[in-house]
Amino acid sequence: MKVIGLISGTSTDGVDSALVEITGRGLESRLKLLRFATYPYPRELRSRLVRLTHDGRVEDLSRLNVYVGELFAKAAVRIAREAGIPLNEIDLIGSHGQTICHQPVPFNIGGIKIRSTLQIGEPSIIAERTGVTTVSDFRHRDMAVGGEGAPLTPYLHYILFHHAQRARLIVNIGGISNVTYLPCDAGLENILAFDVGPGNMLMDGIVQHRTNGRRAMDRGGAMARRGRIHERLLSELLRHPFLHHSPPKTTGRELFGQAMIERVVRRAKVLRLNQWDLMATVTAFTARSISRAYEKFIFQKGGVEEVIVGGGGTRNPTLMQFLQEAFGPIPVYTFEKFNLDSRALEAMAFALFAYGTIQGEPNNVPSATGAERPVVMGKIVPGRFRP
Repeated sequence: MKVIGLISGTSTDGVDSALVEITGRGLESRLKLLRFATYPYPRELRSRLVRLTHDGRVEDLSRLNVYVGELFAKAAVRIAREAGIPLNEIDLIGSHGQTICHQPVPFNIGGIKIRSTLQIGEPSIIAERTGVTTVSDFRHRDMAVGGEGAPLTPYLHYILFHHAQRARLIVNIGGISNVTYLPCDAGLENILAFDVGPGNMLMDGIVQHRTNGRRAMDRGGAMARRGRIHERLLSELLRHPFLHHSPPKTTGRELFGQAMIERVVRRAKVLRLNQWDLMATVTAFTARSISRAYEKFIFQKGGVEEVIVGGGGTRNPTLMQFLQEAFGPIPVYTFEKFNLDSRALEAMAFALFAYGTIQGEPNNVPSATGAERPVVMGKIVPGRFRP
């Protein structure tokens, strides 16, 4: 099947779109990336989405659900056109949407323990605009059987990277960082995966705050490279409670978004840090939170021979340098060493999930999410070209 995967992550920078050819079934599925692109959001939408996550009105939520759906549909149409493949030859679209709220910790309402998550980007719009059967809302089914609804990408990590002789740590650095531990010659039920803490989210937020929104990120890690790590502030950041919670665990903008950005900026003023030292420190925080998670939760299970990193964070050489320093003699590679596009993996994952949904194959990882059992995730909106 030819499947388009769509996602916008916690960085809210645009729609990642991957056109993938998939063969096989279940854990024997094989993926070939035909084309990948990121189509940026309008700047005004990015600010509206950030506001929506902490003080949005229900009217905004309703409207943006449809608007984001339209943008996702345009991304699907565009990636197919750029690949030279007519839409009526696309078999499926798998859309993660845009996460607005993720609440994996049970909350008691009327004597019922509730876990909840919300992604916008109306799949009916995508199916109607493209004519292609669209699968969406993957996280809910995992949460319905006691899981946290995340992380989901370990399913793809296992298919791409499990090895008979080498134990590996797969790291994805998007807005949030997450890790997947793949013991050598292990089955899917033996892997461990969880969110670590902030990836690019805190770094990007500091840059945006310091430049009044004129810059979106520390491009190439240039600001952090000019600065010096402030060990006292770094030590304070590494005491964040989430970093010490045992897996399974997931997080997002609720813990590491605007409120934390403002706290870190205020603390930096007290410590009289310049912008370069602050950027060096928060960049080191992302790197060391990943290595500390490995030391605290994974090393005692057997350790790893190599660390393989994907996501937008790989485009920050300063972050990658800090990460290699934090892991010491263990080599740190990017997905590109394995002929994979670091940027494309999450979008490829949701193409794979849609493929599994249509085939009736379980596609969650209970050992990662804490779910009671494997389930088939995703809701299906039929398209016009195929049932």
